[in-house]
Amino acid sequence: MPSESVIAKKQQFVEELTEKLKNAAGGVLVDYKGITVEDDTKLRKELRENGVDYFVVKNTLLKRALNAAGIEGLDSALEGTTAIALSNDDIIIAPKVLNKKAEDSKGQFSIKLGFVDGKAISKEEVEAYAKLPSKETLLSQLVFMLQSPIQRLAIAISEIEKKQGESA
Repeated sequence: MPSESVIAKKQQFVEELTEKLKNAAGGVLVDYKGITVEDDTKLRKELRENGVDYFVVKNTLLKRALNAAGIEGLDSALEGTTAIALSNDDIIIAPKVLNKKAEDSKGQFSIKLGFVDGKAISKEEVEAYAKLPSKETLLSQLVFMLQSPIQRLAIAISEIEKKQGESA
């Protein structure tokens, strides 16, 4: 039987993890069993630089935290080695980085499942999110699209002024 201090630490960890899950815009569960320490260090650095919280977690503790956070449908992924990546802002960056790692690892590192806004998503949906452009790219495309008609209008008005100036 574990000591009370060990149980208290685990309960505290579950409470902290529950809060992280509740505050996360999205998350991805991965199986990391074939990854080297060097690759893991690089992956953690890249995720940290992009504002993604990534850590290894015991399946039983993660299951309790998921239940407490009200996130259902991820129990089937809670077998074997599990790490979780959580993002509070951008739901695309974690899938993008982890999917790239999974593709480069040749089966040694794999995506299990994910969630967005508290709803479970399949591995295929995580991969679809990974293929979307980043938030910054989407915003710049939107600005360009909004700016383009205004530029065309300005050019048209300028041409009209030139023609009217020539005829006078």
